[in-house]
Amino acid sequence: QVQLVESGGGLVQAGGSLRLSCAASGPTFSSYTMGWFRQAPGKERESVAAISRSGSSTYYADSAKGRFTISRDNAKNTVYLQMNSLKPEDTAVYYCAAAAPGRSWPSQWEYAYWGQGTQVTVSS
Repeated sequence: QVQLVESGGGLVQAGGSLRLSCAASGPTFSSYTMGWFRQAPGKERESVAAISRSGSSTYYADSAKGRFTISRDNAKNTVYLQMNSLKPEDTAVYYCAAAAPGRSWPSQWEYAYWGQGTQVTVSS
């Protein structure tokens, strides 16, 4: 069983920055595609970013492109989400998740392991 634990959430002013971390407990971290998702109150969970096993390929939602950066450190079993130029609409619970890689980016239901989430609140 793989356990994922997010950290780094909190309250930040609009225009500010925040870095989220997700630590994995298993020894096979480098075998997984990793993703970040978020869910705001009353809305469906949505994909924010994803990164391939080696870190050579990344995916970003249109809302995140140009502002957010996903990265990973396989030696530390950790994936990061650097969030810059934050907006109030970025307010949500952010989750990290792990999926077995395929020929395309995994859909939400293909992620087998999920963290408990960390709250990000952006004030105006």
